[in-house]
Amino acid sequence: MKDKSTPNILDKLGDLIPTISVNDQQIAYKNPKQTLLECLEAAKVEVHYHCRDGFCGACRVTLREGEISYPNGEPLAFVKTNEILPCCCVPVTDITLEIE
Repeated sequence: MKDKSTPNILDKLGDLIPTISVNDQQIAYKNPKQTLLECLEAAKVEVHYHCRDGFCGACRVTLREGEISYPNGEPLAFVKTNEILPCCCVPVTDITLEIE
């Protein structure tokens, strides 16, 4: 699910354009310099957040399918299995999210 070897993951994405499935919506992740949270916000998908740095965990969502990566290293906030923090991750493959 989560790719923990993240040092140059943005370089490895290359021409890949993952699709994010959330709330019956399909969103193309076209800008690898954006976090997943920024991509969701641009698509008008509401995600609660506070710090935008992986410290607080307020933005946690459930990853139902696919893989993500944390380009700047694992977040400090605790996340359960299949939970991710969109404020500091990027999709590596097509992903399906559940936002409560």
